[in-house]
Amino acid sequence: MGANRIEQIEIKIGPPKLTKYEKSRIISTRALQIIMAAPILIDLPEKITDPIIIATIELESGVLPLVIRRTLPNGQFQDIPVKYLLQGD
Repeated sequence: MGANRIEQIEIKIGPPKLTKYEKSRIISTRALQIIMAAPILIDLPEKITDPIIIATIELESGVLPLVIRRTLPNGQFQDIPVKYLLQGD
């Protein structure tokens, strides 16, 4: 597997983009991580210190290594990396 390989996945469960609920959960979870001294994954101007704004910028930049698990009532699920759900926006 090469480092330049672009992988595509088929999103079988839910819409092909982040829902507003998923986006909210990701931003709030990441903001909490930042408050608890997690490293910031992007370069920011010094004037930006609000963890929610930082988390939002990180999400929109596509640098967060997070996965969304979408589950159906019958127990089936699909784990989708956030970067693939950002492509639908």
